[in-house]
Amino acid sequence: MAAPAEPGSSPGFKKPPALLRLKRKRPGRRSDPAATAEAAAAPAPRGSSAAARRRNPFSSLDNAPQRAAAAPQPPAAAPAGGDPSAAPFWQVGPSPGSGVLSSQPSAIALSSQPSDLHSPLAVPKVPSSPSQEFPADWSIKTRILFMSSQPFTWAEHLKAQEEAQGFAQHCRATETPLPQNVQEPRLCTELRCAFQQSLVYWLHPSLPWLPLFPRIGADRKISGKACPWAQDEALQQVLMSDWSVSFTSLYNLLRARLCPYFYVCSAQFSVLFRAAGLAGSDVPTAAIAPTTRGLREAMRSEGIEFSLPLLEESRTGKQKNSEETLETETADGLRGGSGVEDAGEPAPSDDDDDGSFSWLEEMGVQDKVKKPDTISIQLRKEKHEVQVDHRPESLVLVRGSNTFTLLNFLISCRSLVAVAGPQAGLPPTLLSPVAFRGGTMQTLKARSVSGRARVQGGFEDVFSLEVLGPVLPHALHALTLLLGPAQRGAFRALLSPHEPSAAFNARAAPPQEAVHHDLPACGLHPKTLDQLSQCPTLGKSSIRLLEMKDYAYTWKA
Repeated sequence: MAAPAEPGSSPGFKKPPALLRLKRKRPGRRSDPAATAEAAAAPAPRGSSAAARRRNPFSSLDNAPQRAAAAPQPPAAAPAGGDPSAAPFWQVGPSPGSGVLSSQPSAIALSSQPSDLHSPLAVPKVPSSPSQEFPADWSIKTRILFMSSQPFTWAEHLKAQEEAQGFAQHCRATETPLPQNVQEPRLCTELRCAFQQSLVYWLHPSLPWLPLFPRIGADRKISGKACPWAQDEALQQVLMSDWSVSFTSLYNLLRARLCPYFYVCSAQFSVLFRAAGLAGSDVPTAAIAPTTRGLREAMRSEGIEFSLPLLEESRTGKQKNSEETLETETADGLRGGSGVEDAGEPAPSDDDDDGSFSWLEEMGVQDKVKKPDTISIQLRKEKHEVQVDHRPESLVLVRGSNTFTLLNFLISCRSLVAVAGPQAGLPPTLLSPVAFRGGTMQTLKARSVSGRARVQGGFEDVFSLEVLGPVLPHALHALTLLLGPAQRGAFRALLSPHEPSAAFNARAAPPQEAVHHDLPACGLHPKTLDQLSQCPTLGKSSIRLLEMKDYAYTWKA
């Protein structure tokens, strides 16, 4: 017979009968008799303690008996000032009455905390000082989440005429002037057309069923998709021939200063080509990251001159620190009268191992000791160079006419295209802000989301705009130019960068180099062009948090 039902709980027939409970106890008969006796002698739990030990699996939240609830946790501390846009985006929940702006999956995506490797949560605690402009960020963003106390309804449901006008403005490189403060953003046609214009980028190859960015670590996303060229060498040659034509077209546009920059994204590394006048350089530059010793040796054998700026900066910093430490220790030794002899001893170095084994002959054990081969000795000498492989410090910078040699090297480079795996035979992805031969026009995905954020005394409405896709540097700046007047000079942006591309923020030219940029016909907004012309200052990091208050920027990298 079923157990009697408790008040407020499910009926008795939903609980397991006593026979099942006896069957659960049968394996315990094989246990130690002494332990069984101790368990029998122990006092049985009474009341709610026995019920709290095991939950009824057949009960639901609606018919479960009411027990003593745990102490409620205090809500997370809200930011000073009560600004909902200043609340962290993981505290944002779906709004009860926000069915107009977004569907339920959009609200869930906003309130969930991201768990990918490009999470924008790892930000430092100290922001920058307010400025009228934020530094150029050459990393590619995979996701941007804009948050504001003002709605983003002006960015959704564009009319067909507004969408077409935005495409036309992009192709004609038309600049749209906007007032500093737009009173009615949803009724401003110029703002909506400019928003569509800022979402456009160009891509090659165009395979709609495959995710073509990012390419590094994308084997799992591409695995299982239809790849007819994987086993067809003739088709692979056709794809590579078409890709070479598009690659050469982009480089010619870059040398003619009609294309400001473009990216080449392969399964092993990415390349950023920049025209003369950008990133503080007076000559065209190309940055490759991450690299390996084999790739660098292949570039040297082709006569390509390059530098490792991040590695050189690291070595310079370590040398300065060691010199300061040595001076401090020497001064302390002179004061204390000890350690002077140790200060004059040279530090052990790997350069002392020059491959000579004369000391073995002096000891008479040259035949009893196994000598390392020449390759092992060479690898030992170059271990510092090998240690930076696949790291941001392995960034390679090519300048001037060497970029043309790099173009020919990449076209014939075997490691540019994977020979096995899901990406076998697939040409690298070309990303550009302007049109080129063989390129396909694409648009970033944008959707507005409404929710509620914790503030002092309760909740307040907060509005968000999520942008997905390969967000190029010019697109980020173009979006901020629109959000300033549309959101009354106050918004916050959480950025998720593609980590391997963060190294592109390294310095591309000597500080003393004079830059004379003349790129009026490159298709970028004049303010965006001025920002990208500045010398990078972020090093191997990228902007992860960007905030505007009273039309002034602060950021964290």
